[in-house]
Amino acid sequence: MKYIFILIFIILLSGCAVQEQQPMPEERKTPLTVYDLREVEIREYEGNKLDSIVDVRDLSIKGPQYVDINTYRLEVSGLVENPKNYTYDQVLAHQKYRKVVWLHCVTGWSAEVLWEGVLLKDLFDEVKIKPEANTVIFYAVDGYTTSLPLNYTIEKNILLADKINNVTLPPERGFPFELVAEDKLGYKWIKWVKKIELSDNPDYKGYWESRGYSNEAEIE
Repeated sequence: MKYIFILIFIILLSGCAVQEQQPMPEERKTPLTVYDLREVEIREYEGNKLDSIVDVRDLSIKGPQYVDINTYRLEVSGLVENPKNYTYDQVLAHQKYRKVVWLHCVTGWSAEVLWEGVLLKDLFDEVKIKPEANTVIFYAVDGYTTSLPLNYTIEKNILLADKINNVTLPPERGFPFELVAEDKLGYKWIKWVKKIELSDNPDYKGYWESRGYSNEAEIE
């Protein structure tokens, strides 16, 4: 009888161990692809202590996307007079900017990191937005979408980032581009951006917004 109790105890312990190893269903702790060794991650910038790249978790709908940069194009279209299809290098040819910005996830974690990229408004200046446009809709390689008010993207100097903590975005973190939706919850921070559409539909709802999440995504 004693051995039976011992056996049951061992089985219960094993079951707990297996259960603890299961990741949260909405989060993936995906190991990062080895990035260019010439790029060194920085952990402090202008007096700000930075979290690590690995602290920015993967909450994508289909897991990491691996983009062929040779065929990649960033489409900027919709209510514009001069639609564009940029190559990766053509986007990076614009003036680059850096910002330390907090990313707050609805699942409860946050990370403060350094983002580097181009301003959306610089791209908008080139495509010449039509007066009726009031909303920017973003599309990702994996089918994810979200939107933001046009005025917000311009007034906040919102970045389309290609680097994080001085390192080119690994595929797991959104390569080639991630939107830095400053002061918005994490589901607005769309990764693997492939298309930016100027729209006159302020009620457009993206992937999570159409599933009940706030379209404003304000941080409380």
